[in-house]
Amino acid sequence: MLNNRAHTVAEHLVELRRAAPLVQCITNSVVTNVTANVLLALGASAAMADVPGEAGVFAPIASGLLVNLGTPHAEQRVAMLEAACAATAAGTPWVLDPVAIGLLPVRTALAEELLWLRPTVIRGNPSEILALAGAGAGGRGVDSTDSAEAALPAARGLARDFGSIVAVSGPVDVVTDGATDIRVSNGTELLTRVTGGGCALGAVIAAFASLGDDRLATTVAACAVYTIAAEQAAAVSRGPGSFSVAFLDALATVGADDVRTLAAIA
Repeated sequence: MLNNRAHTVAEHLVELRRAAPLVQCITNSVVTNVTANVLLALGASAAMADVPGEAGVFAPIASGLLVNLGTPHAEQRVAMLEAACAATAAGTPWVLDPVAIGLLPVRTALAEELLWLRPTVIRGNPSEILALAGAGAGGRGVDSTDSAEAALPAARGLARDFGSIVAVSGPVDVVTDGATDIRVSNGTELLTRVTGGGCALGAVIAAFASLGDDRLATTVAACAVYTIAAEQAAAVSRGPGSFSVAFLDALATVGADDVRTLAAIA
């Protein structure tokens, strides 16, 4: 099973670079540049179409959509709902990243509203997933105070109730459709030491989600490719600064053979 899953990830990586999906990113102001560069390095394209009146028009054109609640200013909140509604109607896969929900009331209420629009994939840290499921109060801002395994029952419940794939990020990423749980053990602690390590993954998940209807497989592929590239970058880095540059290079050069050899998927 491990080899089969790694082979599937490798195939998805090849297909992503062939298809060059266009990902609409409604994301936080801290990570906009990082997210666009990550998508470009991997072989996809980014469009930061987050203006009300345009966001909903663009969503049916895009290959995938990311809705990230990192800095949910008033105009952007309108654009998020507009784009998510349009994506759902058009069949454009979209990813909800409920950044720092729980204690913060504006984004928590928005996340709950977006959840009812049935995102294709939900990606968050364990505390965010628990809070979204109503089973926790959130973490310490963007930092989780819970483990992925502790959040797994909540993730399964969200997947069953809303028909979403749920990816819980941590030292080991756990991806579930409510019935099947898959763990990706690649990665490096340096991803937590740079801006946008988690947020950019949401955009990569949206890019891979455009490749087919098996969104459990495409989400696992996104997590695996992203974290394998991070491992490769960490191996040649001296710290967070050099890692940031090396990570973009690794995303551009990681190949199917690397995935087949290095993927730690169970």
